[in-house]
Amino acid sequence: MKLIKRSYLQELIDVIGTPDIKIITGVRRSGKSKLLEMFKQYVEENIKNSNIISINFNLIKFDKLRKYHALNDYIEERYINGKKNFVLIDEVQMCTEFERTINSLHAEEKYDIYITGSNAFLLSSDLATLFTGRTYEIEIFPFSFKEYIEYFNYKDIDETFPKYVMEGGMSGSYVYNENKKKYNYINDVYSALIVRDIEQKYNIQNIGLMDNLTEFLMDNISNLTSYRNIANKLNENNTNTNDKTIASYIKYLCDAFAFYKIRRYDIKGKKYLSTIDKYYLVDHTFKYARLGTKNIDYGRTYENIVAIELLRRGYEVYVGTLYNKEIDFVAMKRNEKVYIQVADNIDNDKTLKREVAPLLQIKDAYPKVIIARTRHDNYQYEGIQIYDIANWLNS
Repeated sequence: MKLIKRSYLQELIDVIGTPDIKIITGVRRSGKSKLLEMFKQYVEENIKNSNIISINFNLIKFDKLRKYHALNDYIEERYINGKKNFVLIDEVQMCTEFERTINSLHAEEKYDIYITGSNAFLLSSDLATLFTGRTYEIEIFPFSFKEYIEYFNYKDIDETFPKYVMEGGMSGSYVYNENKKKYNYINDVYSALIVRDIEQKYNIQNIGLMDNLTEFLMDNISNLTSYRNIANKLNENNTNTNDKTIASYIKYLCDAFAFYKIRRYDIKGKKYLSTIDKYYLVDHTFKYARLGTKNIDYGRTYENIVAIELLRRGYEVYVGTLYNKEIDFVAMKRNEKVYIQVADNIDNDKTLKREVAPLLQIKDAYPKVIIARTRHDNYQYEGIQIYDIANWLNS
């Protein structure tokens, strides 16, 4: 499979030599192992006097290290005094009680440690409990539109964007030459996420409920909803459940990076709201793979793509509310704030005015943006910046 240089590599390079345990997380098949491989290559080529101790638990030759004592002994035996010792471990969760070894190595203060692992076993919420030292987490997303262009070396953005909408960012699917085969691969990845990872970690017995919940969330991308509403809808369709179970299952899905929960933000009151949220898929093609591609709602698909891109760019993302109107996204990063509406087509004057109306009611000076499939250069309308989605994603 072709490799491209992703921005995450520079993020790893920037923390070389810091005392933190560097942990690469993200949804299955998003490129964690490939990133670690590229980082290893960078160290070999650019860090003089380095000693790399590399372990990949996907390979049978490392099976003997699946107990924490054996893993610790293997690394200690390969330490070279006077050199910069890097420890790189891929799929660390395959070692029983791996955290004991990692914590011990970190306490010795003589290794620069980088690990990847299954998303179900290296949850962001668990890192502080697993590791006694400081951790630095790098979250990997599927390919962005910009990375998709680079991977295939496409030149025409307008021709490429519809392809990305259908093929998405799960790069492992790119080796297949038919969409059906691509979606079969993507569905297999999602099934592994549910069955192998989440079921194994939480000992879930009711797989049917998890499947129904997954399909409900996929079918309701960008809709505001609550745990109780979801439980009621599923009960109406003869799936027996309750809001507490739904809350737990959704947390598992979000912890595994399958979905992202976007909370509401009261723009006027400047406060966060609870109970009713939106959910977005880490990659929009999981929906195609599970539910098919008939009657695609491009507006919702674009909204999902923009939500994930904002997260990929490091924003905190919320759904805005103002005077009973909704702003698709309030994106915040340090002192930066942007109000964003996402639409499919705003060529119709009525549609444009509908999308503009909530933004015009916001009285502060932060940027207000509409992202839509305009197929035009960027322009302004009553002080609101309007971007073509393909141009914005490639910016």
